[in-house]
Amino acid sequence: MAVTQAPPSPQRPPAGPAATRRRARPARHKSDGLAGYIFLSPWLLGFAAITAIPMLMSLYLSFTNYDVLSDWSSTEWVGLDNYRQMMTEDPSFWHAVRVTITFALVATPLKLAAALGVALLLNRAFRAAGLFRGLFYLPSLLGGSVAVAIVWVSMFNRDGAFNSFLGWFGIEGKAWVNDPDYALGTLILLAVWQFGAPMVIFLAGLKQVPQELYEAASVDGAGPVRQFFNVTLPILSPVIFFNLVLETINGFQGFTSAFVLSGGTGGPVDSTLMYTLHLYNKGFTEYQMGYASAMAWVFLLSIGLVTVLIFRTGKFWVHYSDGDD
Repeated sequence: MAVTQAPPSPQRPPAGPAATRRRARPARHKSDGLAGYIFLSPWLLGFAAITAIPMLMSLYLSFTNYDVLSDWSSTEWVGLDNYRQMMTEDPSFWHAVRVTITFALVATPLKLAAALGVALLLNRAFRAAGLFRGLFYLPSLLGGSVAVAIVWVSMFNRDGAFNSFLGWFGIEGKAWVNDPDYALGTLILLAVWQFGAPMVIFLAGLKQVPQELYEAASVDGAGPVRQFFNVTLPILSPVIFFNLVLETINGFQGFTSAFVLSGGTGGPVDSTLMYTLHLYNKGFTEYQMGYASAMAWVFLLSIGLVTVLIFRTGKFWVHYSDGDD
């Protein structure tokens, strides 16, 4: 009797290089992702320790009566009492809001105008242009340093350099930093003087304006003024928008110059009591850290709201080269 043998099972062909790559791809992607998180871990740890956790702690403290000089056991949950006190029982709060808004609304446009004007002058090719750009940018490098604020205050004292300059024209000066009507103005001048950073950004934007547009406008009979309003400003509007957002936020955050000029009190007669200075005094002078935390969160939300409003208005006057506003 013949024995029937089962046919041999077909053997799977050996995997080619493409199949081997497909099988190795998930493991490789997993190792790449792990390597990415390892490289990001210093930033993630720094963000958690320096930004995220302190912000969450500040949010919690804003609903408590936490006192820096007291221990945690005496801290009580007060709910919205800090916010209610801020809005209804603290007259200095609303005064600080008015001073800060005045400072931001006056200093920001003047600073941007000065930056754009100087950028237009430096955009021309002339000898030592790089030197002048560096000199105009230098005040922004110094930033809001204490040394600059001290020098600025000394310049506007009764015996300062500014009054000496006015004396050449027979004008009698005054102690500008000690006069409630002019003290905030000296801070605005200091902010405008530090126009170097937006100037550099404007200068970079002006380099991108096609010269053919100016030539076409000149052929149509447009003079320098019409070219500025009809060519330069529309093309430069995204750069103006960028600088406007940054400088508005910086304007609301002014602190160092007001602190140095008034010695931390916001004087004379609270004329330089900026919001950040009032917040600092509540937290680190009067040790009302819970109340100061509430002020910080109101400040954060207010700046966010102002930024959103600027973005909402941007669609009416910001023009991009690709036609997307």
